[in-house]
Amino acid sequence: MREVEVKYRVQDREALLVALTARGIEPGPPVVQDDQAYAPQGWSYGDSRIGVPFVRLRTVDGRHTFTLKRPADNALSCDEYETAVADREQMHTAILAMGFRATVRVAKVRRTARLPGGELCVDDVAGLGTFLELERIVGDGVPGEAVQAELAAFVASLGIGVSRTEESYDSLVRAALASA
Repeated sequence: MREVEVKYRVQDREALLVALTARGIEPGPPVVQDDQAYAPQGWSYGDSRIGVPFVRLRTVDGRHTFTLKRPADNALSCDEYETAVADREQMHTAILAMGFRATVRVAKVRRTARLPGGELCVDDVAGLGTFLELERIVGDGVPGEAVQAELAAFVASLGIGVSRTEESYDSLVRAALASA
């Protein structure tokens, strides 16, 4: 399975919520997500991500999830594998033993809404601000860039102030920490 997404920095969170409500889209209640990102030993920020596996440990309400993403078309069009994890610390140790290194921690409050064929997320990311993310799961052979164009057209139709980013949250957090 491949997850294809688009991500936008939102200039005015309230304007976004008003635009969504006008479309009948009501994001659900806020959920705190605590993500630890990992990269393979030997990979550095600035290197290509295409074909490189990255992993994440996420905790939400005491439940832990392990995710592996391998960018295919670009950093936001990835093969994705995900499973529940009983013990976050043991999984962290296993990830390190597999040759990954911890990079950055990403803390965010996420509100989600289902869309036909996908999901919309309003994320308040600690240290970065508010983001709008649209995701769609597609099968093999579906060009990620075509799906991203469809998702981008929906965002443009909202008529709000946003700026698109091609970066993952871990890259954005790392850049913010480096410039601080």
